[in-house]
Amino acid sequence: MKKESVVKVVALSKIFKDFWGRAKAKAVNDIDFEVRDGEVFGLLGPNGSGKSTIIKMLLGLLYPSIGKISVFDHSPDDVRTKKRIGYLPEESYLYKYLTAEETLDFFGALFSLSQAERKNRASQLLEMVGLTHAAKRQVGEFSKGMQRRIGLAQAMINDPDLLILDEPTSGLDPLGCREIKDLILFLKSRGKTVIVSSHLLADVEDICDRVIILYGGKIRACGTLDELLTVSGESRITMPSLGAKETERLLKILRENLTGDSFSVDHPKRSLEDFFLDVVQKARSESIETFGASGGGNIANYLTEGSDKNILDALSRQKTEAAVSAQKNKDESSATEGEAKKTDEKLKNLGLEKETTGLGEDLKGGGAKEDLSSQFNEADRKLSELLKNEK
Repeated sequence: MKKESVVKVVALSKIFKDFWGRAKAKAVNDIDFEVRDGEVFGLLGPNGSGKSTIIKMLLGLLYPSIGKISVFDHSPDDVRTKKRIGYLPEESYLYKYLTAEETLDFFGALFSLSQAERKNRASQLLEMVGLTHAAKRQVGEFSKGMQRRIGLAQAMINDPDLLILDEPTSGLDPLGCREIKDLILFLKSRGKTVIVSSHLLADVEDICDRVIILYGGKIRACGTLDELLTVSGESRITMPSLGAKETERLLKILRENLTGDSFSVDHPKRSLEDFFLDVVQKARSESIETFGASGGGNIANYLTEGSDKNILDALSRQKTEAAVSAQKNKDESSATEGEAKKTDEKLKNLGLEKETTGLGEDLKGGGAKEDLSSQFNEADRKLSELLKNEK
């Protein structure tokens, strides 16, 4: 069953003009595509091919010269649309004098999140991107890789339905790249839609369901990675390592059936990324200290809402809050009873117990605050009069 479209682009063009209104550059040239719900969609192309221009039009930062764009069935500049989008720009535009915590709090406030929710999400996101240890540091002191991490955190502060990432792994080490890719795949599993623009084709290949390849503002290729990358005219067999005798028998069969065709036999190789990550994980297991960005933690809890674990956590939290509330009421009742006893003793010593009979009982019974206040005021007045008479 075909999924619902989150983004629809029809006959889209963007022409940049000079001061006199003359066409200077046609950054996007009559393109059509759609992004479906719950998929990871890749925008590929060399510099100047129109990727960033398309992203800015999706965000409502630029207006199309020709054509139409809809995001969640609304115009990109509609407030209802913007509330559901998270955006990581190609360059991290952050306030350098704010700390990492303050940065996330600021962006959370833009989405009208409560102070408690902003604090909770900021803590979870900082752990997720591996910056908990740098929460109190000013963002201006961060390396580019650390700025990309905090930039990704701010893009997710509102738990967006559509996440647009422009060069998300730029400046990150291989460990950070793998964590970003794992996060994107997790968001996809939750039904989120992700648009990724990147020059690192290996990263795109690992995570994207479909891609479009742009050149000169036009789409030159579009489809799933299986459709675009499968070489139908060749076959590959992967099997356990064979002994010399078995290998020779296999080669004999291949030579007999592939007369005139060339073939090769070798051992498969790991990717450099996988090898690098194994080396780093081994160093971590030996507790070797590092002062750079640490590996990210678990996925932020609020991003996993709807799971059984979160239901149990919520029930446990409600039970704890109820117990705390009951203890607080009990403490307040005890304090009120103590006040009542002290007041009765004072009045008794001053010979006023007959006029204030029942005051302590009212206090013990938890009477309204207004009644308590008026009774204390009356007692104070009588005490003042008594002291004046004694003088």
